[in-house]
Amino acid sequence: MSDILPIVLHPHRALRQVAETVTDVDAAVASTLHTMLETMAQANGIGLAAPQVDINKRLVVIQPEVEGEPGNRKAKSATPPLLMANPEIVAKSDEMIDSEEGCLSIPRVFDVIPRHAWVKVAYVDEHGNPREVEGEELLGRCLQHEIDHLNGVLFIDHLSRLKRDLLAKRYNKILPDFVEDTPYPFTQES
Repeated sequence: MSDILPIVLHPHRALRQVAETVTDVDAAVASTLHTMLETMAQANGIGLAAPQVDINKRLVVIQPEVEGEPGNRKAKSATPPLLMANPEIVAKSDEMIDSEEGCLSIPRVFDVIPRHAWVKVAYVDEHGNPREVEGEELLGRCLQHEIDHLNGVLFIDHLSRLKRDLLAKRYNKILPDFVEDTPYPFTQES
């Protein structure tokens, strides 16, 4: 079993960098994707981008179909996770849908964010094979959220300045409790 990676917390510099393209999906990249998947599961997440674990590569893992309560979730056996290198949105609907989002790098903060109702994403899988996936509802939202991370964009960037300021105040209040109580490793930039 691989090690769990520490998840970086906002405002860590890694969250604002545009991630580098993966030039070769080799054994090391596949191993990183599997370690990211374990890290995401440990943190009870449904998606994780490499910048969230301070890796400046265009890598994403997603497991949107889970069952169980937070803290005791597991993937539905019939739904394999997506392990993606260089994911790119190649088509999207004009229709937008508002829904609540959160982020492992901005813990315990949620708000309603508009996203495309449907997206098609091209990527390279952990074996180096080109693939495509279409997503709507939670999968579509998760694909868009994680690809945003690869471009240095956080879900809070889709909010008005006023809402961002209010969320920042709330985040700064809850962060000390999170730091004390969190069940997974994290990193804060000093």
